[in-house]
Amino acid sequence: MQTTRQWQTEAIGPEADLKIGEAGIPEVSGTMVRVRTQAVSLNFRDRLVLESGMGLRLQFPFVPASDMAGVVEAVGPDVTRFKPGDRVISTFSPDWIEGRGPGTARTPHYQTRGGFYPGVLSEHTVLSEQWFTLAPATLDAAEASTLPCAGLTAWFALIECGRLKAGDKVLVQGTGGVALFGLQIAKAHGAEVFITSGSTEKLERASALGADHLINRHEGDWVEQLYHLTGDYGADHVLEIVGGPHLGQALKAVAVNGRISVIGVFEGFDVSGPAAPLLLKAPIVQGISVGHRRALEDLVRAVDRTGLKPVIDKRYAFEELPQAFDHLYRGPFGKVVIEF
Repeated sequence: MQTTRQWQTEAIGPEADLKIGEAGIPEVSGTMVRVRTQAVSLNFRDRLVLESGMGLRLQFPFVPASDMAGVVEAVGPDVTRFKPGDRVISTFSPDWIEGRGPGTARTPHYQTRGGFYPGVLSEHTVLSEQWFTLAPATLDAAEASTLPCAGLTAWFALIECGRLKAGDKVLVQGTGGVALFGLQIAKAHGAEVFITSGSTEKLERASALGADHLINRHEGDWVEQLYHLTGDYGADHVLEIVGGPHLGQALKAVAVNGRISVIGVFEGFDVSGPAAPLLLKAPIVQGISVGHRRALEDLVRAVDRTGLKPVIDKRYAFEELPQAFDHLYRGPFGKVVIEF
């Protein structure tokens, strides 16, 4: 059996020790495709899985990360969606093709790549054709690898669920991967974008991407700054990326009958906020768990039509994964990508 190199760990938590190991490459049969990985994009979630496991049943040796781009090398006899040479990207939730998500009220679905299923930090994978979609023709592999989680999360919040329209006011928190995708997607749809950050330098870079209003959260109450900029209107869409008790700030910032997309957990998994603005403004507060494959295909088409270019803070070589994770922990402007 042929083998492939991959990053692995035998444990999670403080004792997690990522090393380059080898694994066998299965034969291609049925509806399986063999993909040669070209790039992997890191997400904050990858850090959480390595630190805590997030309550998931991980398979050891565990291969981290969920987002990749690559080239189809071989296909099984029953494959209909791809052919050798096709450029593809992974899907975050392989079992969620479209519509209502799988799972039950007792057991919500969280069977994703780089968690319940093995991750993508491997030079080759052999998986079902259903686990991939075509990559945008206008992006290189590193750029395309940023779409499955960060890109789709912003798209799902603003377009698939939020039905964003031109002229809407969109508040984006921070300058990480999801935030900058939110900025770019909102601008592509004619929205007015407000962005918060504690870094003047990052705000200036966000302005160059098209942000209409820059809010430095170290220069006073950022909600009051938003009120001032909007004449007390607030934001039609709030991408709530901080999590924890910060939901209370989002409830203050959202416009009457606006929408809050709860995405991040930087300040904790237990979200909280005051009841008064929730009741009096009657906003939609929706949790966003990335999105389904059909929405990812919609995003790919939109990227090719609009010329959207994902923001990559830095690209690292395969052997430089530890340095890439260090960069991720420091808070990048956009995405951190591993190139193979």
